[in-house]
Amino acid sequence: MRGYDLTIVGAGPAGLTAGIYAARAKLDVVLFERMLPGGQVATTDLVENYPGFPEGISGSDLMVRIAKQAEKSGLNVQSKSVEKVSRRDKLCLVKTDDGEVHPSKAVIVATGTEPRSLGVPGEAEFKGRGVSYCATCDGPLYRDKKVAVVGGGDSAVEEALFLTRFAEKVYLIHRRDRLRATRVLQNRAFENKKVEFVWNSVVTEIRGEKALESVFTRDVKTGQISELEVDGVFVYIGTLPNSNIFEEDIQRDERGFIITDQNMASSIEGIFVAGDVRSKLLYQIATAVGDGATAAFAAEKFVEER
Repeated sequence: MRGYDLTIVGAGPAGLTAGIYAARAKLDVVLFERMLPGGQVATTDLVENYPGFPEGISGSDLMVRIAKQAEKSGLNVQSKSVEKVSRRDKLCLVKTDDGEVHPSKAVIVATGTEPRSLGVPGEAEFKGRGVSYCATCDGPLYRDKKVAVVGGGDSAVEEALFLTRFAEKVYLIHRRDRLRATRVLQNRAFENKKVEFVWNSVVTEIRGEKALESVFTRDVKTGQISELEVDGVFVYIGTLPNSNIFEEDIQRDERGFIITDQNMASSIEGIFVAGDVRSKLLYQIATAVGDGATAAFAAEKFVEER
């Protein structure tokens, strides 16, 4: 059983930034990540609003750079999944999927989010066989085909535009009569002849035999049911926080995101939270990086004081 000054859970922008700051502060720190470093940012085609890259940069390239910087700082990154985090006898206990429990003076949770599902018939059956939550991952599979994108925010519009590189037609299905995405993305979508909007509509069912064949929608104003023949459906209707690793009743907001103070401290002593799993106003790479830096600095002070 190996103990640490600080344990970081998650290797997205927040976790890696926290790791860089903690390693440079000479804390005995480890970062556990169940998959490859990068988080959901690594699946983003183009990042245009992160400072320092006026021409934009792919999400994967950005995260490779951050991961290399973390490695150069001496951060100890281990490929393990964290199952539980708890607080006992003035120590945080981090249980990993290999059954080991690692005591730590402080913990930074940067576990991010996962895509929210539609919860309609056919979604689970065709997941990975026509239903996707990552256009960057699966878009090239739909060359010269018809696809539907569900959602109206930045992610939905960005991925719909990305899909126009491959697909013959992209239906953008949104439950309202206007998009929530930023104006610049809206304008790009409106100007793209491959994008067709399906307004005031929600998906009610996904159908197919051996492969996905169509999606059914319901007009929220008239109740009319319509069928769209498509080869794939990409879902972008929000995210759910990966906050189920706590044994204790950590304070969350009504959506399940963890509440912290301005220093990223949670309601459990010694546990700090950074990035998209935290309850906040803006969910962006820039805010995740800021969260990670603040959490590492606060955790360092916490460890020093004890």
